[in-house]
Amino acid sequence: MTRVLIVGGVAGGATAAARLRRLNENLEIVVFERGSAVSFANCGLPYHISGVIPKRSNLLLQSKEGFWERYRVEVRLRNEVTAINREAKSIQVRDLEKGVDYEERYDYLLLSPGTCPRMPECEPGAEELVHPLRTLEDMDAIIAAITDGQAQHVVVMGGGYVALEAAENLAEAGVKTTLVQRSEKLLPPFDPEMLAPLYSELGSNGVHMLLETPIVRISRQGDGLCLERKNGKLIECDLLIAGIGVEPASKLAEAAGLAIGKRGGIVVDEHMQTSDPFIFAVGDAVEINEFVTQTPAQIALAGPANRQARIAADNICGIPSVYTGTQGSCIIKVFGLTAAATGINESTAKSLGLSYDKVYFYGGNHASYYPGAEDMAIKVLFEVPSGRILGAQLLGKDGTDKRADIFAVAIRAQMTAEDLTRLELCYAPHYSSAKDPVNVAGLMITNLLLGRVAQYHWHDLDDLPLDGSVTLLDVRTTREFVNGAAEGFIHLPVDELRERLGELDKSKPIYLYCYSGLRSYVAARILSQNGFTVSHLCGGYRFYQQAQIALL
Repeated sequence: MTRVLIVGGVAGGATAAARLRRLNENLEIVVFERGSAVSFANCGLPYHISGVIPKRSNLLLQSKEGFWERYRVEVRLRNEVTAINREAKSIQVRDLEKGVDYEERYDYLLLSPGTCPRMPECEPGAEELVHPLRTLEDMDAIIAAITDGQAQHVVVMGGGYVALEAAENLAEAGVKTTLVQRSEKLLPPFDPEMLAPLYSELGSNGVHMLLETPIVRISRQGDGLCLERKNGKLIECDLLIAGIGVEPASKLAEAAGLAIGKRGGIVVDEHMQTSDPFIFAVGDAVEINEFVTQTPAQIALAGPANRQARIAADNICGIPSVYTGTQGSCIIKVFGLTAAATGINESTAKSLGLSYDKVYFYGGNHASYYPGAEDMAIKVLFEVPSGRILGAQLLGKDGTDKRADIFAVAIRAQMTAEDLTRLELCYAPHYSSAKDPVNVAGLMITNLLLGRVAQYHWHDLDDLPLDGSVTLLDVRTTREFVNGAAEGFIHLPVDELRERLGELDKSKPIYLYCYSGLRSYVAARILSQNGFTVSHLCGGYRFYQQAQIALL
């Protein structure tokens, strides 16, 4: 009987085990998991801290007993695989409960070890009050600390998804919460100018945020901690949650001589096969290709891990199956705000020297005349000149997830902006507009590529010349203009433009803006058809102000 051993459970290992059994009833399948649960919802851990998920048992997706009863898969909990002998096709295992070591042979080995949380350096004694949030046991320790009143002020260190979700749920639980991030922004998949709504949402819900705040010393102070900032200022707290990132748990594979990538992940081919034909690897520990650019990447997400597990299981069972890359589609709820991204961001596009451009705009989640309409801030990157969609970032409320998913499908299908204009999406006033924001993105990009309009961006506005060599035009209403305008811009409302063309000098380029970019687009069309050279501010003065707030 063919024997398949699986190292690690959760999204990768547990999914692979179930898939293997559905494909082949004659396999012997054994899962080795060093933790206390073979399959649990680690994405749900923060929400049990706040009580949004009321029962701990709700996080347990499958038990050791359940795996055996339904799939005849043997699960060995609290058993850690410590070595791989590739020549003998065997593994060394440590039973953590009994304290004994033993050996098991395999025909195929599947590695799903996941990641290891990065932990900050601490002085002696301080580490007792510093916790990651990766396992059920981590969650239990945090809940115990805030339940018994030990932790009344918690600092969350980091700026990724785990850190933000931890901060949100601690605040929801009534705990004084400070979020500390060493870099200038949160959420790495997002470009910095997009994040002002997120910062506002955190602050308005009681999370104190400190960006560009490296912590250089963590020491014990009585029953709590003292965090020393790089500028010498101190932060006192009762507990520290480390959300400063993860590293691929690839040491076992590396020690066995398997190929390891530059980012520390296990190198696999499109079949999820390692450099050893009898060993496969899936999940957060593997190095894969980023879908848009086809460059090596390390992307830790549950969805890709699940798909990789199915593909590895297929290939072990002789079914040709390939993994085509990860595009990094991700989403997070932060109190009442949703932030979602898919594909690459602008910093990636720049670093790879891609030929690209971008559009910013605000799209309504449903028809503006229907009660409760809210705007989403949207940024879309596209390839020049093809118009292929490269990435999208969205921040909003209801409906943000839907548009992000449509962009994700568009990227996977390698659709262009023109393709977006042709999408026939569901419409009723409660859910969308007749021209959905996804369609709008396609129309905006198509207009640019066809030369119907030229644009400049928020980061160009402050560099426009004020020496009279160009005409700077604000086409908003008088009320908007008197409430604040960019330096050097003269006021000429768009609805008066046709009658006042004679006031403008055709020998000078015109740079104009409105509040959101719609009226300035209309103005640009009027002017360009009357012989003027004109460029309008993409996203309008509204986005310019948002970007300034985000970068303060």
